[in-house]
Amino acid sequence: MTTTTTKKKTTTTRKTEDYNLPENPFLFEVLELVSKQRSSNKKVEILKKYEDPSLKSILIWNFDESVISVLPPGEVPYSSTNEQTSYSGTLSEKINDAVFKMNELGTNSLGASDQGKSTIREEYKMFYNFIKGGNDTLSSIRRETMFINILEGLHPKEAEILVLVKDKKLQDKYKITFSNVKEAYPDITWGGRS
Repeated sequence: MTTTTTKKKTTTTRKTEDYNLPENPFLFEVLELVSKQRSSNKKVEILKKYEDPSLKSILIWNFDESVISVLPPGEVPYSSTNEQTSYSGTLSEKINDAVFKMNELGTNSLGASDQGKSTIREEYKMFYNFIKGGNDTLSSIRRETMFINILEGLHPKEAEILVLVKDKKLQDKYKITFSNVKEAYPDITWGGRS
């Protein structure tokens, strides 16, 4: 007597509705959710669902070639005098370290001593100061100080987004393309910004 057992293949279909983020999510939560999607249609659907002026601002800064950052490329120097004695290195390294620790712990939560005070959603109206033609009256030192102050007040994953965007490298971390953004937001006019 021979017995054969077959495994039943179960498939799960996930709908975008299953991916509900909290009200007013962090932008990194939206971008992480978009990155997890395999199809372009799902990515576009999520971008539409979580449409926000701050998200559009970040995506325009990153993908529009006419938006030119007037911040120095690369690592962001660390200048907080309060923490220079306890931390040496760049702010970019500090942000990367905080993001690494969160990933290692499997949480987006911050420790009480490292609580971010702001979000990109609240700060995006200041971003014109960091692009060509936005506020050309600022000195380089004032502009860079403003940028560092904003980064230091953000959740580390939000700060990481800004550091990536200033160098047009958002797609290095998040699986999102210019065509995803154009399809999700056909109302955006590309080019002619600087």
